[in-house]
Amino acid sequence: MKNRTDPSILEIFDTELAQLIAKKRAVSYMEALRMFIDSETHSMLENDDLKMWYFSPLAIMDIWECEISTGNPCNSLYLRGDEVE
Repeated sequence: MKNRTDPSILEIFDTELAQLIAKKRAVSYMEALRMFIDSETHSMLENDDLKMWYFSPLAIMDIWECEISTGNPCNSLYLRGDEVE
């Protein structure tokens, strides 16, 4: 069984990401919140064992956008671990 990230941490990320998504995608705050909460990225953020909350909200946004565009949040540079030259 996985440990769940503290709800107060999730609330901060949910609020930040919903605002970023709403602005970028020109959707309502509630629609953006639903989009984020229904994502695999959010599931990963909920899993405290992954410590995704070490990333900034902008990094989580990049991970979410990778998930939306490729179907897999692990395609993000933040998670792949590629060397940047």
